[in-house]
Amino acid sequence: MHKIERIFITSLFSAIIFVANFFVPPPINSLLIVVQAVILALAALFVGKGGATYVGLVGGVLSALSRPAFGPFTFAFTFLYGVLVDVFFFAFKAYAVKGNINRNRVILAMTLSTALIGFASYYTIAVYPQLIQVTPLQWVPMMSALVIFVGVGSGISAGYAASYLWNKYLKNMPI
Repeated sequence: MHKIERIFITSLFSAIIFVANFFVPPPINSLLIVVQAVILALAALFVGKGGATYVGLVGGVLSALSRPAFGPFTFAFTFLYGVLVDVFFFAFKAYAVKGNINRNRVILAMTLSTALIGFASYYTIAVYPQLIQVTPLQWVPMMSALVIFVGVGSGISAGYAASYLWNKYLKNMPI
């Protein structure tokens, strides 16, 4: 893939992440993490190694500019999510071989990365401030379980959607 094509795909996918984060108010945008997960998985497939990291970096910068109060957190978690997707794609060898991808490997990579980033962001925003006595909120184990459940469900859905789109429609694109 040529450099200009990588830049185009990175820009397009980063803009989609920005739009999903900008126009949907928090905390609802966290429930729509499946959109960001599909985009990052497709970035990893289109661009190859490092594709999701590039999209996470640019998407994180754009999203951070749209919400200056939460900018550092938005950037850090979007960038970390892209890094996790690339790490798990590499670890499970989920990249395309001869055009096709293994659906189960993509699902596993997306499930683990989405569950980890969901729990990390929940812990940082809700649990950590309570541990250092910044807020009087109490840690609720049921909420942690719900975050993990939604993260796993979103990861499975995103992995399946990305692998289906790739194998059915996108693997033969002339990029």
